[in-house]
Amino acid sequence: MDERGRIAMLARVLGTGAAAGVRVGIGDDAVVLEAAGDGQIVWTIDEQVEGVHFRRDLVSDRDVGWRSFMAAASDVAAMGADPWCALCALVLPDAVDDTVLESLASGQREAADAVGAPVVGGNLSRGPVLSISTTLLGRCERAVERRGAVAGDGLWLAGSAGLASAGLLALKSGAKAPAIDVAVAAWRRPRALVAEGRSMARVAHAAIDVSDGLARDAGHVAEASGVCLVLDEERLLAQHDVVAAASALGADPLDLALHGGEDYALVAASPGPIAGFRRIGEVRQGRGLLLRTPSGERPIEPLGFDHFVTSRSRPPGASGS
Repeated sequence: MDERGRIAMLARVLGTGAAAGVRVGIGDDAVVLEAAGDGQIVWTIDEQVEGVHFRRDLVSDRDVGWRSFMAAASDVAAMGADPWCALCALVLPDAVDDTVLESLASGQREAADAVGAPVVGGNLSRGPVLSISTTLLGRCERAVERRGAVAGDGLWLAGSAGLASAGLLALKSGAKAPAIDVAVAAWRRPRALVAEGRSMARVAHAAIDVSDGLARDAGHVAEASGVCLVLDEERLLAQHDVVAAASALGADPLDLALHGGEDYALVAASPGPIAGFRRIGEVRQGRGLLLRTPSGERPIEPLGFDHFVTSRSRPPGASGS
């Protein structure tokens, strides 16, 4: 069973969060709670595991701390919320000494300061592999869910799709070039697009962050909303930073844009433009994903990173070791 199937099974077994004050339960970027007064609270958790999300020979311990926090902050941004505060739990193997722990915590602190959400508690435990869990709360007037896209909406992107995966490919291959350095920085130090999420919340019908690949994550919006999303190849290839990095690596820029993950870009369905976003497609009646090319339209498989499929099912830029 793949990741989507296992999430569906857990939702069936655990229920969908039908408790007082729970507006959105399992199945979105974050849970949405009705606040005691006006507005809503979003609540997410993200786990970064050594050998799955990062390799310590490719990234500094400080950057691991930063990445772990920003992954959770991006989920909050994708709901159109402002990060509020966080809890962090670390599982530490014997090889992680106090110096490494301080570096991890320093990276977390830098990311927390960058988005304005302090770490207010957490837990430490010993275990066989390094992992960091970040639980983050955010606040908003109205959370933007994955469901809600309607035919006629434009499809809009903030940030780059494919740049971080180009950086990971570069680190694995040892390639060097100025365009590659930009991509490596994008993978090592991604940034949650909080301000863009705040702008999006005013107008967007649906949204998601790009953590597992644009095609896979856009597929979640299409499925949740019961619509067809059309991605435009020409607009995706207008990402000059991605195209430059792909050229330096000898990689396919469209493959990186569609299937690379960990950019933490935001994708939104909206009837009009959004500050900080650029149009990359549209929403139509129907189901699934289409790619518009100069020679016509063709279906896209919602491929991307999945924790529970074999490595051959993952595209070249996918996360993992």
